[in-house]
Amino acid sequence: MSEIRKIAVIGAGIMGRGIAHAAALGGFDTVLEDILPASLRKAETEIRGNLDKGVEIGKLSKADADAAFSRLQYASSVEEAAREADLVIEAVPEEMESKIEIFTLLDKICRPTTILASNTSSLSVTEIASVTYRAPKILGMHFFNPVHKMKLLEIVRALETDQPTLDACTEVGRRMGKEVVVIKESPGFITSRINAMIGNEAFHMLQEGIASPEDIDKALKLGLNHPMGPFEMIDLVGLDTRLHILEYLHKSLGEKFRPAPLLVQYVKAGRLGRKSGRGVYDYGDSRTGRPGAETKAAGEK
Repeated sequence: MSEIRKIAVIGAGIMGRGIAHAAALGGFDTVLEDILPASLRKAETEIRGNLDKGVEIGKLSKADADAAFSRLQYASSVEEAAREADLVIEAVPEEMESKIEIFTLLDKICRPTTILASNTSSLSVTEIASVTYRAPKILGMHFFNPVHKMKLLEIVRALETDQPTLDACTEVGRRMGKEVVVIKESPGFITSRINAMIGNEAFHMLQEGIASPEDIDKALKLGLNHPMGPFEMIDLVGLDTRLHILEYLHKSLGEKFRPAPLLVQYVKAGRLGRKSGRGVYDYGDSRTGRPGAETKAAGEK
């Protein structure tokens, strides 16, 4: 089994900085890459804040938090970040073209022994691996937002992923404090496939005027014991990200995953969720970070 000492994370968005946090806390030397200096500064500030919060609530000792932060480095190019890494985890937007571009580059600049992983939540890891010369060393590592709190890690075995690669990344996940499930590649894996259908059905219900967003969210939280309602979840993940997933599942698995027209309409209107300030809910009050007034269903006055 390959020994992982140094991890590079490509992309310092919400998922990338969360993965870097977990990797550093797991004892790995970690390099977080992004081409935007502002994204790296934001990531550094957020990771420090989350570590400090962990100390404040008694989840971490100050020594462990400081040690984790000291293991983090930052890079402004993929080459700089990945050249010496034992494991590279890609966390760029959920678009196949972007991921193929990154993996083509990684295959050229990384050592032959380096494992490459994608944080994709639904796309084909086998297709991503096909553009490289190291398919046995490629797999999916699907983390969940917020990464430093969520316990689950889906490890996705692509068509040619070998057992040593699976074993090495399973151990990485455990050192990060995750509960690991290993699955054979299938569109949407486990969680994205089920969650996409729940969220899509919620949009159909909203479009039909069956209930308000708040009441649909409340019903699933109190009636089905979900920690978040489907609209709270989609606003956190991003409506555009959820739409990309549904479009892929619709293409791969058929009509039951056709995106709800209202979801498509919201994305076209730029209502992408928390990151844009408005999705299903209005996040205009940035001081609280809580939803403002609910949005109206299609056709409501």
